[in-house]
Amino acid sequence: MKDQWLWIAVGAIVLMNIIAFALMGIDKNRAQKGKWRVPEKTLFLATALFGGLGGTLGMFLFRHKTKHWYFRVFFPLFLLLQAAAIVYYFVKIRGIA
Repeated sequence: MKDQWLWIAVGAIVLMNIIAFALMGIDKNRAQKGKWRVPEKTLFLATALFGGLGGTLGMFLFRHKTKHWYFRVFFPLFLLLQAAAIVYYFVKIRGIA
């Protein structure tokens, strides 16, 4: 049962990264076309909720929001904190070294 929850968590993390990446691409595309934009708080929320890798990759691959210091600082910071939380889980809680 414990491994089942692990796979659910992994799936949720993968999904959040896909969502964060896609939101960055969608927002960039809409910005270029002058259409309705994805709110910055939505981009931050998706990235903060374990979408750090997707948000950071999207920011740099789409070259979107890179001029805003708070995106350049906090998106990679979210990624580092999320990676640290995952490593902590596997090393300290699951005992995998």
